[in-house]
Amino acid sequence: MNPTAPNHSAGQVTFLGAGPGDPGLLTLRAVEALASADVLIADPQVLDVVRVHARAQVDTPLQASADEASIPADVPTLRDTANLVMTAARAGKRVVRAVTGDPGFDGDVAEEMLACASEGIVFEVVPGIAAAVGVPAYAGVPLRDAEGTDVRFVDARSADARCWSEVGASDATAVVSTTLDSVAAAAAELVSGGRKPDTPMTVTVAGTTTRQRTWTATLGSVAQVLKAAKVLPSADGGQPVIAVVGERSAAAQRDRLSWFESKPLFGWRVLVPRTKEQAASLSDQLVSYGAVSHEVPTIAVEPPRTPQQMERAVKGLVTGRYEWIAFTSVNAVKAVREKFEEYGLDARAFAGIKVAAVGEQTAKALVAFGVKPDLVPSGEQSAAGLLEDWPPYDSVFDPIDRVFLPRADIATETLVAGLIELGWEVDDVTAYRTVRASPPPAETREAIKGGGFDAVLFTSSSTVRNLVGIAGKPHNVTVIACIGPATAKTAEEHGLRVDVMSPEPSVHKLAEALADFGAARRDAAVEAGDPVTRPSERRPGSRRRARS
Repeated sequence: MNPTAPNHSAGQVTFLGAGPGDPGLLTLRAVEALASADVLIADPQVLDVVRVHARAQVDTPLQASADEASIPADVPTLRDTANLVMTAARAGKRVVRAVTGDPGFDGDVAEEMLACASEGIVFEVVPGIAAAVGVPAYAGVPLRDAEGTDVRFVDARSADARCWSEVGASDATAVVSTTLDSVAAAAAELVSGGRKPDTPMTVTVAGTTTRQRTWTATLGSVAQVLKAAKVLPSADGGQPVIAVVGERSAAAQRDRLSWFESKPLFGWRVLVPRTKEQAASLSDQLVSYGAVSHEVPTIAVEPPRTPQQMERAVKGLVTGRYEWIAFTSVNAVKAVREKFEEYGLDARAFAGIKVAAVGEQTAKALVAFGVKPDLVPSGEQSAAGLLEDWPPYDSVFDPIDRVFLPRADIATETLVAGLIELGWEVDDVTAYRTVRASPPPAETREAIKGGGFDAVLFTSSSTVRNLVGIAGKPHNVTVIACIGPATAKTAEEHGLRVDVMSPEPSVHKLAEALADFGAARRDAAVEAGDPVTRPSERRPGSRRRARS
């Protein structure tokens, strides 16, 4: 049969595999297709995974069916998702149809492809990582050993007696897609088909996400294992799981191969009370440790009440008034950059001016602006650290004796006093104001006060004061991590017990310290033979471990 000629008036459909849940498993081609989509039609389970890569203007229809009146009489009626796909494609749109896992494992998607082919609508397929393959990998369960074995994939929803009998009678590794409350029934089918009741089995729910949990059992004991773990009976029994069955699936070695669930902060909900821009890189680092980062702005940045001082200083940069400009925060860089753009200036205005920066993120913000800092503290990333490396004014080598210091309205005087002592004149300019942010949603406030978070990272004394002021004091089961002694002192003054202290005043070192704390806590539980739990899973009111 010859394929239908392309319908040049129609759009194009991309059938895209979004993987089993981890956003990092999207392919580069998938991200490219999402960026050019006019219409995004996604399985609910992966909508949040793919939507972040689509254009802000992308249409995401969520209704179950399209207008059947728009379908030609000679075209079979398609309902629900398929109808949405076809309607958008007929209208000339670029459609991305995103599915969980891989499109090749989805029979419904195959029907949608056939519908496109029957009308001559151009389509392409972007493979994704199937849940049956990706979830065992994240659970630490290789499907084959060095000697090799057959692997059979079974969808319990459609498997018939013949399928169960064939898989049960073989020694192949069976990867069974089913639901939590149907696992025991699938195990029984395999035993009836010939598998021994003591055949190893793993069951993984919410695979590749930070909600992932895996249980090791046998075909004969899986019902008791899930009951003992208080997983079943459950109102969530209908959620999908991947079960791996077989003597050669390395289930017995999961204690050594479980790389994902053994991350130091796996599944921890960590509160990051900073502005969204400041929290981004820190949140990425926490995710790499297995945590779920929740950003709560505690301060808002606003322009100075009287902008004239800032305007004069920026004009002074252009006219050669300053020898140095010192940035102590990302917000200071942002404030100066915005003023530059307002005047039509760019990084070339810094020509001939020495630039200092406190902190890695401040330096990165300058580089993004096109400015390479001349001075970054070699030691402590603070005003004191900057003063340690700042050269004294020398009338022979320094033609100008003035420093421009754009800062927050609540900045301390340490840096100004130190520069003056080194012989410099300082224009200490309010570049921005910091004000307390609005309270977070009620759900977040309740989680903070009720022990819903496993840890909170305090990066300054102001974040302590502001978080307590807008949301209340964190529950006593929540691990408190502070960036330095001053922040820890403020936390203790507010009745919080500090568990983790960063060895250096760096947000990334703080995150590392929290990960070390989580790893030590996990190792202690394993050594004691106790289940590994998150701090928020402790008994309400129980005491927290002392700071080590």
